[in-house]
Amino acid sequence: MKPATAAKKLGVYLEATPAEFQEGVVSRTELNALQTDPPAWLVELRQNGPHPRPVVAAKLGVSIAGLARGGVTEALTTEQIDALKQENPEWLQKERTTQAEVRKETVRIKEKKAEKAQRAQQQ
Repeated sequence: MKPATAAKKLGVYLEATPAEFQEGVVSRTELNALQTDPPAWLVELRQNGPHPRPVVAAKLGVSIAGLARGGVTEALTTEQIDALKQENPEWLQKERTTQAEVRKETVRIKEKKAEKAQRAQQQ
């Protein structure tokens, strides 16, 4: 697979990986080996970053779109993410609230569908 795909599956920012990873092709076997027994560079990237946007969004508790609305378009390190959490700017508070509402709505819809399915089964 392409290095970009492998980096995405590993949850790391491609541009921060070693050159040999970026320039090569990663087989399924190699990917599995990286996941089960990660080398030092992979452990370091996962721990300290820079992290790709999906990881940054998850660590901040917002959506990827929320990051963009907040002006965060680049990869961030764990230190930068922690600083943002400490600073807790208004946009982050708003996006966290929005994300919490989206999650509640998702749960509500899921429960409604399950209830409907249960009623249909009983009939």
